Amino acid sequence: MDPLPDIAPFQRRLDELNAQMAAPSFYASSRRAAEVTREQQKLAQLVARHQAFEKLGRELHEAEALARDPAGDPAFRELAAQELPGLERRRAALREAVLGAMIPPDPTDSRNTVMEIRAGTGGDEAALFAAELARLYQKFADTHGWKVEPMGSSATERGGFKEVSFLISGQDVYRQLKFESGVHRVQRVPVTEANGRIHTSTVTVAVLPEAEEVDVRIDPQELEITVQRASGPGGQGVNTTDSAVRIIHKPTGMIVFCADGRSQQKNKASAMAVLRSRLLKLKEDEERAKYAAQRRSQIGSGDRSERIRTYNFPQNRVTDHRIGLTLYNLPQVMEGGIDELIAGLHQADYEEKLAALTGQTYAPARFTGED
Repeated sequence: MDPLPDIAPFQRRLDELNAQMAAPSFYASSRRAAEVTREQQKLAQLVARHQAFEKLGRELHEAEALARDPAGDPAFRELAAQELPGLERRRAALREAVLGAMIPPDPTDSRNTVMEIRAGTGGDEAALFAAELARLYQKFADTHGWKVEPMGSSATERGGFKEVSFLISGQDVYRQLKFESGVHRVQRVPVTEANGRIHTSTVTVAVLPEAEEVDVRIDPQELEITVQRASGPGGQGVNTTDSAVRIIHKPTGMIVFCADGRSQQKNKASAMAVLRSRLLKLKEDEERAKYAAQRRSQIGSGDRSERIRTYNFPQNRVTDHRIGLTLYNLPQVMEGGIDELIAGLHQADYEEKLAALTGQTYAPARFTGED
């Protein structure tokens, strides 16, 4: 069994936290105290498990020596041989637990999530599929007891969306959905197709961790904010007041438009929330790019230029191209049944991080055959 990574950095951090907790002023900030306490408890458990792993290693070595000792008592040799499988299983389980605890958590995993879905290539068909993907994620949110709050949309005459955005609130929302970012491809016969030909269209999905004001500081001088009268369905109040809000972030050129609410103030708050989340994602992507220059990510960065998944309706299949997973239950997937896809992506992400931690080469299952 391969040795575990060095525990010394984790032990040093635990010693630092113990010293902080012993200081008289530790509880001056209850929020900071709670954060330090949680980290200290996790590290203390990690160190204890590492010590238990090392102890089991010594016991295993002694049992192996006793079982192989030709001069030893036969009864003791047999007893030691019987203990070996149990010791090996316990040590292997502890090793996995220690390695899992050594992988640093994503600080944004517990955040609520802003989802932005946009029609790509394919015209009306792409817009219709954008609406179906929005429904898919809202169904998925419902099954997890999450709350979905519309933030903005641009509908088409056929009932699709050129773009739609919404906030999903709940426990570990971003952790569950973060790998959904990218290009989603649909292959089917559109309702507008008279000759029965299969068309290929695309939709882009952006998954943004909800940003707080402390995460991203926005200079008001860098914003160009305009208001206008909303158009389209929404009721008399929406269409007769200047409630729609358009914000341009001058340094990046990002444009956010929100017109779903009747209140100009609410639309402005929603637009600012989307802008903060986009800027936070941009900052994280820049940091990730620096890291990826040293070690290329195998699972994919979630960049919108990546084709991450194909939904093939004639073949009743959905394929995630990053991990080579194909399912033949497309109707269930379109009703929000994406748990198996998400579980596969998380497993691949875990294995990649584990390989990086242990210095091994990560080789994920690759997509073959299906296109």
